[in-house]
Amino acid sequence: MTVTILLIRHAAHADLGQILSGRTVGGPLTEAGVEQAHQLGARLAAEPIASVHTSPVRRARQTAEYVAAVHGQEPLLAEELNEIDFGVWAGRAFADLERDPAWTRWNEQRADAGAPNGEMMKQVQLRVWTYLQAAARRFPGKIVAMVSHCDPIRAAITAVLGLSLDNLLRIEVAPASVSRIEVGEWGARVLSLNEVRA
Repeated sequence: MTVTILLIRHAAHADLGQILSGRTVGGPLTEAGVEQAHQLGARLAAEPIASVHTSPVRRARQTAEYVAAVHGQEPLLAEELNEIDFGVWAGRAFADLERDPAWTRWNEQRADAGAPNGEMMKQVQLRVWTYLQAAARRFPGKIVAMVSHCDPIRAAITAVLGLSLDNLLRIEVAPASVSRIEVGEWGARVLSLNEVRA
């Protein structure tokens, strides 16, 4: 049996594009982010979502609440959907990171590079992909929503497409976007990428 998984990136928050929040508490969704999450919930209200899962990070949980509420559900916390552990980079401004050679290497060689005292991209991909495969066994024939973060979603998509993680940054995953995949015993395929509010 096949499960359809909606890979949802959290909505906009105050640090977006400025600070590498990582797993730090970070700020809540901005006013624009709340509106994005509200619209996301409305867009997905007609879909028969069987279960909503979320990264434990606040911005993801807040987004997931809007999706789950229209289905009368509570989001399920899933550590496997968590943001990358960025180690010593967490909480630093992107402007500062751009001067760090290790940051440059990380963005050019995601298949082999890792965050200092943090995760390698391979580890991220493995934990996310393993969770998606477990969902296929647990929810056969259903639709499951999973709220996560940009790079973990990209990692799942590259796994489905059989691409090197070095191609990660070629995939756009906007805030409050939905990317759809199907996963089953036969394998997996991408149905859509980066669906955003029209």
